[in-house]
Amino acid sequence: MSEKSAAMMTRSSFQRALVDFSVMFFERYMPDPFVIALLLTFVTAALAMVLAPHRSPAAILDAWYGGAFKIVAFAFQMMLILVTGHAVAGAAPVRRALSRLVSGVSTPGQAVLMMFLLVVPATWLNWGLGLVVGAFVAREIARHVRVDYGWLVACGYTAWWICNSGLSSSIALSQATHGNPMNIVEQLTGQMVPLSASLFSAFTVVPTILTVITSALVFPLFCPAPEQSVCLDVHNENIPASAPSPIARSPRSATEHSVILSFAIALFALAALVLRWYEHGFGFDIDSLILTFLILGLMLQKTPIAYVSAVREAISQTGPILLQFPFYGGIMGIMTATGLAGVISEFFVHVASAQTLPFWSFISSLIITFLVPSAGGHWAVQGPFVVPAAMSLHASIPHVIMGVAIAENVANMLQPFWAVPIVAIAGIGIQRVMAFTSITFLISLVICCVSVFLLG
Repeated sequence: MSEKSAAMMTRSSFQRALVDFSVMFFERYMPDPFVIALLLTFVTAALAMVLAPHRSPAAILDAWYGGAFKIVAFAFQMMLILVTGHAVAGAAPVRRALSRLVSGVSTPGQAVLMMFLLVVPATWLNWGLGLVVGAFVAREIARHVRVDYGWLVACGYTAWWICNSGLSSSIALSQATHGNPMNIVEQLTGQMVPLSASLFSAFTVVPTILTVITSALVFPLFCPAPEQSVCLDVHNENIPASAPSPIARSPRSATEHSVILSFAIALFALAALVLRWYEHGFGFDIDSLILTFLILGLMLQKTPIAYVSAVREAISQTGPILLQFPFYGGIMGIMTATGLAGVISEFFVHVASAQTLPFWSFISSLIITFLVPSAGGHWAVQGPFVVPAAMSLHASIPHVIMGVAIAENVANMLQPFWAVPIVAIAGIGIQRVMAFTSITFLISLVICCVSVFLLG
């Protein structure tokens, strides 16, 4: 046997051992994401009792109660982004187009390439759309290629990595939106951070592109061997039901299935959106993004009852995320009201300089993301201490902001909060998926640590 063949066998054995260990570890030890939210509640409370200035049990309980419901409006916005994206991706024209696109896929390498080509731009436009497209593309590819389904869904989630580097980034959007309650920069400085200084800066673009390219090249190497693969059973696949057909013509049936009504309200909403842009200047914030995808969904679903059916399906598949929001809101409340966030702030001000603060905001964001995985909720916790720190040290505020957002991308590959909807839509256990995305976590962690440190 040649040295080259022996090296290839050794590398293949290492890859297989790493995949086997990851699958075993996550399937055996990782609890349901809702259980993780419950456990993290107690972890945060314990940290507050040890470190926070307001550490009495009464203060912690009061902070948790206040935070649990303060996040309701934001949670509803996040669910609307996800639901409207789901309605667009689940429309018959979109699904037919996806099916045609993946019909030529026959190898794991081609599956990864197709997944990234479809999911990355969809996620850049709307993270909710990207999640749903990833699940649907995984299901379509699995019907054409016998490949491990968990690995395939994890590939879609890996391509979704750019969620906080795209147009629907709640952190970047909120800092660019006048009067947004999450716009901490405007509240403290009177200024806003335009997307050109945050999303479109080299600080954000470079690690994002490097991570996407590297992940796309590396991911095929960790595809399980055929004998170890758990494939989709296409004969028992749960295909979403379409909207019910009218049984008989009646006033109710005519309005529910009226294409004219759907297009009329879509044009009405579009006119309102265009007027808003005309009066205030073109730009996407959270509300305009939701309205844009609402308009697209109505037009693609064609009738009001079809849109209602698509939304009903989306809510049934993404509901577990909504259940987690109050608990992560409570965690957010504990961190802010007890002063735990301030303690962390002082630590990073002491160890950082103007040049290194973006890197330290990235590192602290990695930790906080596991406690508060929603980017907007996370920003409400971390923003109040990283922005003052940037002002104190005269550091780049846009870089500090995006250091938080980029770390969210990295940590999402190990924090299961946002993986819940994609596995629900795809119909697979989350543990097997996270076993593969943990590899993405390691890859992106190395790339982003180096990039953020050098570009900060």
